[in-house]
Amino acid sequence: MQVFIKKILNIIKIKRILDKSLAIYINLLYYIHNIKKYNNKGDNMLEKVNSTEDLKKLTIKEKEELAEDIRKYIIEVISKNGGHIASNLGVVELTLALESVFDVNKDKIIWDVGHQSYVHKILNGRKEQLKNIRKLGGIAGFPKTKESKTDCFNTGHSSTSVSAAMGMAKARDIKKEKHSLIAVIGDGALTGGMALEALNHIGCTKTNVIVVLNDNEMSISKNIGGINMLLTKLRARKMYTISNKSGKKILDKIPVIGPFLIKAIRRIKQGIKQLIIPKMFFEDIGFKYLGPIDGHNIEDMELIFNRAKELNEPVLIHVLTKKGKGYEPAEKEPDRFHATSGFDIETGNPTKKKDKDYSKVFGEKLNELAKNNNKIVAITAAMKDGTGLTEFAKNYPERFFDVGIAEQHALTFAAGLAKEGMIPFVPIYSSFYQRAYDQVIHDICIQNLPVVMCVDRAGCVGADRRNTSRYI
Repeated sequence: MQVFIKKILNIIKIKRILDKSLAIYINLLYYIHNIKKYNNKGDNMLEKVNSTEDLKKLTIKEKEELAEDIRKYIIEVISKNGGHIASNLGVVELTLALESVFDVNKDKIIWDVGHQSYVHKILNGRKEQLKNIRKLGGIAGFPKTKESKTDCFNTGHSSTSVSAAMGMAKARDIKKEKHSLIAVIGDGALTGGMALEALNHIGCTKTNVIVVLNDNEMSISKNIGGINMLLTKLRARKMYTISNKSGKKILDKIPVIGPFLIKAIRRIKQGIKQLIIPKMFFEDIGFKYLGPIDGHNIEDMELIFNRAKELNEPVLIHVLTKKGKGYEPAEKEPDRFHATSGFDIETGNPTKKKDKDYSKVFGEKLNELAKNNNKIVAITAAMKDGTGLTEFAKNYPERFFDVGIAEQHALTFAAGLAKEGMIPFVPIYSSFYQRAYDQVIHDICIQNLPVVMCVDRAGCVGADRRNTSRYI
């Protein structure tokens, strides 16, 4: 009996020693974890990423951290140099998701206008060079094929990306190559007729092009957006497509009523989609429509982009983003922070007081003239602030017309007004007037109509404004 008790006591002692050892081991692990956490606390994820190859190795959580680091870096650089900030802050997650899924060294991503390509430049070997953006000898504020092979097409003017993607896709098909063509276009640029012409061409020829519609208006309410996201996730999974095909095959085998049932279900499905998704225009012209999706949710976007890669047909992905995302002054005033000079990061106020420029003088004088002449009207092609028409729009809303990015329409619209006795003033940036030369000559000059064409930014413009300065 004594021997048995002795053995029991020994076992208890051993257990106590093991318990203490285990406690020490657990505390040691906890200590190591905290030390590691403390050491990594100040790490900047951006410092670890020098290419899209590095980006692809990151987890979703790490990509989210990278997005915040990129935002801070862009704000820091542009606050000193000036540049396009609101649009770039809005596409950080979108760019990360795109360049995680697609191979920029093989696939072609065309950024419409291109002023939102800073994140792309950071991820593709120009992180340090961004500090010299818009400076003599520095990198351009727009994609430039001479800078990097990942800049596959020079952009600077609006609404060109879809046409370029279509052309490059047809060249790919003729050469029997295998890669993706992606055009990233904003909802504003979609108002340009050229973009709609290209969409129509892609849709009717069923060319394999992916169009990413970057919609920063955020006009869809949360409940509708939630339903659409659910439908999009369903459509983005292979099982949904497979079940659709399987269902059609089963119904088709039912004698007499099978084909009728398929047509009836298709009509019901279309009706529901028309009620829930107001963007069926794209499907009507031949695109597979996916969206809208949250343009700041990297995981959701990667899911959709991966699905789009597998589809051998035109695809339009509708992405909702917020212009100026992550920087409060830019979120509140995205127009003012579209293109800005240097500013104080804390307040958002310009570091230099802006002198009165020609656009401002023009706007003030036009207001003065319009006060005494109710025949005066003003037309802008989506550049109300830039051309000095902000006050005119407030004072004479019934005589102010913003036609969107549609310079050709703006000029012939002005011709129609003039023909009926109005006096239209049409201020447009000099290089954008290039798009409406035919309308100037054919619709205005030949008919000798009194249209006042005000050419803004006519001449050499500083700060590397390659999209708005006259090319000399």
